Amino acid sequence: MSQYVEGPDAEQVIEHQSQLIDYFYQAGKPRQEWRIGTEYEMVGVSRRSGRAARYSTNRGIERLLFRLADSLGWEPQEEEGHVIALRGERANITLEPGAQVELSGEQCKTIHCTRAELDKHFTHLLAAGDALELDFLNLGMQPVSPLDDIQWIPKTRYHFMAPYMEQVGRLGHRMMKQTASVQVNFDFSDETDAMTKFKVGMGLVPILTAMFANSPFSDGKLNGYMSMRSHVWTETDPRRCGLLPFAFSDQASFEDYTEYALNVPMYFIVRRGQWIDMTGIPFRHYLEQGHDGHRATLEDWNQHLTTLFPEVRIKRYLELRCFDSQPHELMLAVPALCKGIFYDNDPLWAAWDLVKKWSWEERLAAYKAAHREALGVRVQGIRLHDYARELVSIAWQGLERQNEVNEDGENETLYLERLREEIARGQCPAYTLVEQWMGEWNYDVGRLIAGTAYRLPEDA
Repeated sequence: MSQYVEGPDAEQVIEHQSQLIDYFYQAGKPRQEWRIGTEYEMVGVSRRSGRAARYSTNRGIERLLFRLADSLGWEPQEEEGHVIALRGERANITLEPGAQVELSGEQCKTIHCTRAELDKHFTHLLAAGDALELDFLNLGMQPVSPLDDIQWIPKTRYHFMAPYMEQVGRLGHRMMKQTASVQVNFDFSDETDAMTKFKVGMGLVPILTAMFANSPFSDGKLNGYMSMRSHVWTETDPRRCGLLPFAFSDQASFEDYTEYALNVPMYFIVRRGQWIDMTGIPFRHYLEQGHDGHRATLEDWNQHLTTLFPEVRIKRYLELRCFDSQPHELMLAVPALCKGIFYDNDPLWAAWDLVKKWSWEERLAAYKAAHREALGVRVQGIRLHDYARELVSIAWQGLERQNEVNEDGENETLYLERLREEIARGQCPAYTLVEQWMGEWNYDVGRLIAGTAYRLPEDA
């Protein structure tokens, strides 16, 4: 979910469906202009109680935003009289519905750039959190507070989304208020490149979910899943979430994604700062019939695309959405792995070779099973652990070929080292957390909070 800013296409009425398809064609970029963007979401808690940080208290998330605005020099963005986001020159901080904090990072040429940005962000975030006695946890799910104890932030779009979510899925409010993820954005050159990456990304989702599973706790106890966050998405809204079967067709096109998006119901449109309820109305109907005197614009289309939540999403770039929020030492492994695979044709096709023979039924079964079991799931007799080990090797080779080095002469494989070690041991973050919970933490919530709170490496 992203902060709404009325764009330059607000007045451009859509006259023909071909304009929607052209929207994607026009987003292609030459290879030398490709960048990696990373979005990091984090759940915040009171250091004293371990319960979800509230938005509007003296030690809440709005106060955190004020402090970050001062320290970063970023511009506060207000809605309903409250600060709900900060806008920087090349990055933004926004809030998810339950006051999860999200850094929408700079579009970086290298993961070295991403690292510098992330380190700066954590330095400021943790300093501001310390002053308010808030901790931010390296988990994909709010671990203690039950759903009804988590305060909604005052953001208009959620007034439309929240009631609709209750109608279409059992766990939509959990998705909105309790989950945290890492999302990676990457570019494409043309339709063929985009749809190849779309297919490969969708195919790898069960493996990637298992590798980075990190949400085994909710409501103060183990929840029975290694990635509860991923499971929650399967019970949110089946028309706009999950795996998309058409992705695996060799003939898949921008037109196919457009047809998919046209059939998904909308949430809202915005006219001159006023939000208009469109819940339940498919974009196709709005395009053909209009609504209450309004006609569909390219800005409406752009906004609608941000309310689709498949595991791989196409906008003016591709977005891979299947990762739980990660421990600090693995956060950079997520974009590094993606860059190694998706920004070199040989690794891209090698990754596809791992999963190309899976049937749709096997893909769907592995996807759902990975939420509960992570790396232990078998597909065609092979564990996801073994697929993951091969995938890390493929990405490693891709980063070696790209050979983007830092000032010390190290290439981006640096950011895969910890991941490679963990996968070699058959570990994902959730496995480690469950072992600690049942072992040294002795089922103690206080130890869970202390053990998963982000600390900068030099403070750990």
